Amino acid sequence: MFTTINPGFFSTIQDGGRWGYQAYGMPVAGAMDRYAYRVANLLVGNKENAAAIEMTILGASFKFDESQLVALCGADMQAKLDGVSVKNWSAFIVQKGSELKLEYAVTGCRAYLAVRGGIDVPSVLGSRSTYTRAKVGGLEGRALCQGDVLNVGIDNGAEIQAGNLKAEYVPQYAQSILLRILLGPQDDMFTAEAIATMLKSEYVITDEADRMGYRLVGPKIAHIDKADIVSDALPFGAIQVPAHGMPIIMMADRQTTGGYAKIGAVIGPDLSKLAQAKPGDEVCFRLCSEEEAVNALRAEQQSYENIARSIQPQNLFPENVRQFNIVIENQGYTVQVEEYK
Repeated sequence: MFTTINPGFFSTIQDGGRWGYQAYGMPVAGAMDRYAYRVANLLVGNKENAAAIEMTILGASFKFDESQLVALCGADMQAKLDGVSVKNWSAFIVQKGSELKLEYAVTGCRAYLAVRGGIDVPSVLGSRSTYTRAKVGGLEGRALCQGDVLNVGIDNGAEIQAGNLKAEYVPQYAQSILLRILLGPQDDMFTAEAIATMLKSEYVITDEADRMGYRLVGPKIAHIDKADIVSDALPFGAIQVPAHGMPIIMMADRQTTGGYAKIGAVIGPDLSKLAQAKPGDEVCFRLCSEEEAVNALRAEQQSYENIARSIQPQNLFPENVRQFNIVIENQGYTVQVEEYK
């Protein structure tokens, strides 16, 4: 177990999302930045859908009752372990009684804390993700509070050691981001000039940017006639344009359907960049082909595979050497065993 000392601004338990229930009105939720979330779990040897803690803008602080292997990925929240700085995008051992403290994000917006074994909370409709608007999932369906005690699940026994993610896999967060989009399904409800305006303009993220959606402000995107449609499904990344002409990008906690025309959608691999953007940051759009979108998704999946291979002990040591993380009297140790024939 470990205890929440300070919950930060908005910290919730999230996994890969509650899929399969949108037809019944249940939003997906799940991690906003799927890349940082997945990598954090990879670094501690968790299953890809293990529950982790998502922190927003201002990080939380935790005290650990037992030694744990943990990982931090995503926004740089100036993490310190017992007052000593720890590296972002890395896995490290937290000793019994130690306090891990995170502060304001100096780059990015959301950080992910993964603990070996995952955060153990009840699964609701196949997911541990928190959807606060309906008070579903996570810890009582709410953000973390001071004093919350979090249980850790049983790890899967994989041999994983503490270490840093290779620099080539660490994204850089900027205050101006380029998002690749596919047009549709209602792009025919906009003038050609409106589409051209959107693609050549800069938009600013407003203060109305949260897990449900990001509202942008910039040059107006004009409709040919009306903005309303018969409500249909809303995917992660859908770009709705209401009558006022300002785009809204739907995020993890989006409602299941919407009644505004959608001019396009941000491709999946680029949504992590948007999830790390804050109010005041600038957004530009670029039209991409379906082939480019598929190739981007393949590249993202390949990155996960490469990272998983790079942290396996057999890639770091000779075949006759194995490495273990063990705990003796609540103290963590890394042990290498060399086999002789």
